[in-house]
Amino acid sequence: MNPTPLLDLFAIEEQWTEEQRMVRDAVRSFSRTEFGPGMHRWYLDEVFPDELIPGLGSLGVLGANLTGYGCAGMDSTAYGLIMRELEYVDSGLRSFVSVQGALCMYPIWAFGSEAQKQKFLPGMAAGEIIGCFGLTEPDSGSDPSSMRTRADRVDGGWVLNGAKMWITNAPIANVAIVWAKVDDGNAKSIRGFLVERDFDGFTTPKMKDKMSLRASWTGEIVLENCFVPEENMLPEVQGLKGPLSCLTQARYGISWGALGAALCCFETALDYANERIQFDRPISSFQLTQQKFVDMGSRIVGGHLLSHHLAKLKDGGRLTPIQVSLAKRENVGLALDIARLSRGILGGNGIMAEYPIMRHAANLESVYTYEGTHEVHTLAIGRALTGFSAFS
Repeated sequence: MNPTPLLDLFAIEEQWTEEQRMVRDAVRSFSRTEFGPGMHRWYLDEVFPDELIPGLGSLGVLGANLTGYGCAGMDSTAYGLIMRELEYVDSGLRSFVSVQGALCMYPIWAFGSEAQKQKFLPGMAAGEIIGCFGLTEPDSGSDPSSMRTRADRVDGGWVLNGAKMWITNAPIANVAIVWAKVDDGNAKSIRGFLVERDFDGFTTPKMKDKMSLRASWTGEIVLENCFVPEENMLPEVQGLKGPLSCLTQARYGISWGALGAALCCFETALDYANERIQFDRPISSFQLTQQKFVDMGSRIVGGHLLSHHLAKLKDGGRLTPIQVSLAKRENVGLALDIARLSRGILGGNGIMAEYPIMRHAANLESVYTYEGTHEVHTLAIGRALTGFSAFS
């Protein structure tokens, strides 16, 4: 008996248009051919294959849902499928693309001047200019309003001082989107600055010895009397609306990406269980193992329906941050549960690098925390449902 693939069994893929399927297939082929074979070694060596970045640009996945300036202008479902296919290979690959597009290109596209858009976006879409997003600080994670990074006005621009931490792409970034507090008359506000690699006082030391997201560059941003010219401030936004709107874009993509990790773990475990013989039978024929696959498959199907619903809301201009919080929380949570269950099905082999499950499980521990922790999303949804804030 040849089992029907999970997403075909429940007619999930039938929802996509022909164009969306073409995007899915192109990204699947590229990511699994170019990144797939070497990913476990890059993960063990704690490196990201920079030489493959131009290929991502040529594929059109960098800033894929933005329009103009060399961007592909894809709809939200196609963008989501890109995130799913990338994270099927590794969360670090999806994180690179997500940070480049949703956290770096998007604020320039949405809040930048025309000169800033012309200067940065075409090169970023091509993978020639790499960006990073500087919001999180050593003492300011879930509470960005408590950031200590400051920008003081001087002749011709601003001087920035402070530090950011856990910054994806920082060690290789050509430009950083740095959020800092400024004094605007009597009121303090948060503004975004485009800090370029060659600016004095700007360094990005690499963070080493991670046990998760190892195939991803992670670093700090250190700003020591770093002068940023006036033309490098994002002119069209101030306050937390700027960084939080970027995070909404990224969290939407994460809700799809986590499904890729879950699907990879599910399919790896299913193939293994169909081939692994114990007591003269494939272990997939046992009732408890089948229950695990039913539980995992049901949640993957539900996650796809949720993210696709959000895609339609997003394209209709009706997507809200609380909807994205629910999808990010639910889909990352299910992916982590599925990684753990799948690891158990493989037994001792589940911890070996030749199988992707343990790598996905470790990566998802970071995804569970970043872009809003599971707990913070829980409280945000709770506030929306009850009308009471548990934050204070």
